[in-house]
Amino acid sequence: MFSEHRELISQLRQTDKHFEKLFEQHNILDQQIEHVTTSGAPCSNSQLESMKKEKLRLKDCLYAILQHKKELG
Repeated sequence: MFSEHRELISQLRQTDKHFEKLFEQHNILDQQIEHVTTSGAPCSNSQLESMKKEKLRLKDCLYAILQHKKELG
């Protein structure tokens, strides 16, 4: 995710608690979605859709923070 921002992501994960929390939430959801889709774990379609939408929302938030920090230099 956002390979062009690896250095900034690493920096923000160490210095910005809000960014780190969003990043961790995104990763947890990513793992949960992966588990459900690969293992056939019980999960309704609506639950899976909700998880995917939340993951996308978190990704959008992370990207907005990255863009803002990048603009600030």
